[in-house]
Amino acid sequence: MLKEILDSAREKISLTTIIKELQDARVEFLGKNGLITQEMKKLGSVSAEEKKKLGQEINKVKQELLSLIEEQTLAIKKAELDKRLKSEKLDLTIPSRPEVTGSIHPITQCMDELIQVFSKYGFDIKDGSSIEDDWHNFTALNIAENHPARQMHDTFYLKQKDAENKSKLLRTHTSPIQIRTMENEKPPYRFIAPGRTYRSDSDMTHTPMFHQIEGLVIDKDIHMGHLKYVIIDFIRTFFEQPNIEIQFRPSFFPFTEPSAEVDIKMNKGDKWLEVLGCGMVHPNVLKNVGIDSEEYQGFAFGLGVERFAMLKYGIEDLRQFFDGDMRWLSHYNFSSLDIPSLAGGLTR
Repeated sequence: MLKEILDSAREKISLTTIIKELQDARVEFLGKNGLITQEMKKLGSVSAEEKKKLGQEINKVKQELLSLIEEQTLAIKKAELDKRLKSEKLDLTIPSRPEVTGSIHPITQCMDELIQVFSKYGFDIKDGSSIEDDWHNFTALNIAENHPARQMHDTFYLKQKDAENKSKLLRTHTSPIQIRTMENEKPPYRFIAPGRTYRSDSDMTHTPMFHQIEGLVIDKDIHMGHLKYVIIDFIRTFFEQPNIEIQFRPSFFPFTEPSAEVDIKMNKGDKWLEVLGCGMVHPNVLKNVGIDSEEYQGFAFGLGVERFAMLKYGIEDLRQFFDGDMRWLSHYNFSSLDIPSLAGGLTR
């Protein structure tokens, strides 16, 4: 009987061509109710001498069946692999697919470049919240109650109220970072405040959300000469034009006195372009944060990152920065390798 089982198993196993059939053969011969298992159950009805002899024969057949199944498993897998290799040929002469890597948005690139430039003057970097209160965004900066910037058509007000029951707002500049720093730290100060700002305006040169970098230097014996040196040197460094023309034009800002607008000429024959505002910090601002204006003086400046990016990279419409047009983004983008390391994600 064992010989017949072994011969039948050999024939069936040798003819299997897929793993599923081989598993079925294993169950038929070696399963819980398989033929070999049935033979082993007969051992209980024979004598002790016959049991020993018959048990050895059954184990020998069982081991041979296991070997046959294992050999056939390897043969089937090899055949399947050979078939795949023939049908899935790899052509090593075909060029590899190009890797798509991420790129840096022009605003981020410009922000990082500006931060890198200001680092040479020893400026720290300060950050703050986009949601501000009336005091830190307006009043502490010597901005009068009837100033146009406080009106609903210029500022995004929120339903949330501050300590004086005035509506909170989306900051209109990064100057509140300067106020909070002066409230919480002691002079001297030398830092820049990069970040997003918000104003209710939209056209080719204005967007409701834009980016600024504002700078503040407060120390003893600071004067307008220090301000002019920093502004002139940073502009020439950023635009990589040592002979760029720069002029300081008298202006007015509530938080500086005297105040000036800075204009530049990129090339000879060009018209003057306004690029930033600056001035000596108004004594009232120092008073509002508890700093003695007789002992400390300083200067402040503020610039729009988009304006500088447009001038340096040749971008004509401010709104394109935020349109999400992939064609535009593919044209105006920068490799991550071009990014200076100083910013370290502070502007993301």
